[in-house]
Amino acid sequence: MSRSPNNLAGRLSRQAEAVCRNYLSNGRRHGNYWLVGDARNTPGRSMYVRLNDTPKGPAGKWTDAATGEHGDLLDVIRESCGLIDFIDISAEACNFLSLPRSERQPTASKQTRALAPSGSAGAARRLVSMSRSIPGTLVETYLRGRAISALHETGSLRFHPRCYYRPERGPTETWPAMIATVTDLKGKLTGAHRTWLDPGGFSEAHLGRAPIETPRRAMGQLLGHAVRFGCCCDVMAAGEGIETMLSQRTVLPAMPAVAALSAAHLSAILFPDTLRRLYIARDNDPAGDGAVATLIERTNAAGIEAMVLVPQLGDFNEDLRLLGADALRAMLRVQLAPQDVERFMTSAA
Repeated sequence: MSRSPNNLAGRLSRQAEAVCRNYLSNGRRHGNYWLVGDARNTPGRSMYVRLNDTPKGPAGKWTDAATGEHGDLLDVIRESCGLIDFIDISAEACNFLSLPRSERQPTASKQTRALAPSGSAGAARRLVSMSRSIPGTLVETYLRGRAISALHETGSLRFHPRCYYRPERGPTETWPAMIATVTDLKGKLTGAHRTWLDPGGFSEAHLGRAPIETPRRAMGQLLGHAVRFGCCCDVMAAGEGIETMLSQRTVLPAMPAVAALSAAHLSAILFPDTLRRLYIARDNDPAGDGAVATLIERTNAAGIEAMVLVPQLGDFNEDLRLLGADALRAMLRVQLAPQDVERFMTSAA
């Protein structure tokens, strides 16, 4: 049997319902779709898998309405079994496809069920363990290409030279990637974020990211958690993007910061017990409006002072790249509480 991704995905799609019953056993069939919580076999209904070819698309394709993630049945096997390497995913798929029809039951496996609840976090841990620190790598080149010079306390960022990327259509590809670890307040890894990079270096067309449809994807449990830079005591900054927060730290190098990876996740970040003032580094878009409103409501309820930092352009990385560090420093200086200017900005002056 050919073990190419396209061939395996095609064979699996011809048995889509059997695959779903085996690997997504917490779901159920509804018409031409299998409904389940997510690709890790969580109970629910937000993810739907097409069971037969229709004018809307081929069998085996799935979409998670809650996150926007999508993929094929190889992705289901990867996520539900907590696998990373394609050789392991391929072996599991071939094992399933070689089963006699009478044996193709959801015995999946006691092992599959045991892995499913923490599978994605486990997959994230394996991905992080396969990556390395960023000095001297394409990640450092990428960040410096985006005018980011604050690379201190970036242990949460890693480099993977050949990280798998699976497009909606076509074979699996490998690209170099920046891997960011997502952790909870105690430092436990709960997920990972991948930014695939252009091996040719930085360009204005793609800003250093790989020329692919979705160069950024997250995995694992993100809600409430974040990518962290520095250790928070009583004051910290929070924003959406990794590049946004590192841009801010270029001129506020001593201020702890977290990147929540999206507006929705920013509005849901968990607050450290010691936090007394939160700077919200917003993006200038409607999603940013919503995140700010929700965070202000939550901080007020928790007795935490919230102060909103507003970029001049679309986000703080755009300000840093196009306006420069001095302009960004001056812009942020007047938005900080007076006592925080000397505390967090002095070493950047």
